[in-house]
Amino acid sequence: ALAVAGGVVNSALYNVDAGHRAVIFDRFRGVQDIVVGEGTHFLIPWVQKPIIFDCRSRPRNVPVITGSKDLQNVNITLRILFRPVASQLPRIFTSIGEDYDERVLPSITTEILKSVVARFDAGELITQRELVSRQVSDDLTERAATFGLILDDVSLTHLTFGKEFTEAVEAKQVAQQEAERARFVVEKAEQQKKAAIISAEGDSKAAEPDCQLARHCRRRPHRAAQAGGCRGHRLPALTLPEHH
Repeated sequence: ALAVAGGVVNSALYNVDAGHRAVIFDRFRGVQDIVVGEGTHFLIPWVQKPIIFDCRSRPRNVPVITGSKDLQNVNITLRILFRPVASQLPRIFTSIGEDYDERVLPSITTEILKSVVARFDAGELITQRELVSRQVSDDLTERAATFGLILDDVSLTHLTFGKEFTEAVEAKQVAQQEAERARFVVEKAEQQKKAAIISAEGDSKAAEPDCQLARHCRRRPHRAAQAGGCRGHRLPALTLPEHH
């Protein structure tokens, strides 16, 4: 008798762990509107059944293949931290089921990503990634709220493009590197040319005083000789013969 009584009492008790909530399904009245909190609770054995939901934030990665505004294939993986709205658990269980995350998140994530990515070119998806992520987060959060879900964080963790676009980007990068290399060679040649011109001008200016002095000597040889000659040459001194 004690064993039977103990079994009946045990079957009338259930526990709700920390971070969880329970929804009661009644065989006669269906899903109850009351959400049961943490702790140990009573129910009517064989008539009522508790459905336990985890209300803590949980991560989920959703991969999506979509197209950009310029018709490039885009592979995106979205990381979502989600949790249900506790007060809406009876509606979630009735309309969607216990596996609500499997049913809702992939669907609405694909819908939102296709809508947002289609507004940007492939290049803009790279250069404006933060803007794209924020737009996806805002739209997805609003969409998830209609299903009774809270999104604590939404982030783009993976973004790649199709083979054709990747090859085109690589070819463009190679072309840019070649152009940079060619420009460097041209600039170096110009610098060497300028250096040669400056050096030649310096030599020319250094030779100008000698040329002026040479011209002066040719025009006035007598005076130049009296003055001591050009470029440092002196005339020999005259020697008078001695008278005996």
